[in-house]
Amino acid sequence: MKTTIELADSLFLETRSAAADDGVTMRALVEEGLRHVLARRRTHASWRLPEAAFGEGGLNAPLDVGAWSRLHAVVVLAGGA
Repeated sequence: MKTTIELADSLFLETRSAAADDGVTMRALVEEGLRHVLARRRTHASWRLPEAAFGEGGLNAPLDVGAWSRLHAVVVLAGGA
């Protein structure tokens, strides 16, 4: 199927150069890139963050700090924010 896309000039030039270096057409390079991105999205879409905030009897000890401001401080001190 034919379509038209707009690319930033710098991206177009880099893509054209990479395709020439690889001895393939720009179409082949763009299709390869799209396949790669779509496959990665399918893989990541099935992953879910495991439930870790609650344990037996309520919040896990490191998270049982009370107010949101204190929870934020725990996260910041842990290097998470």
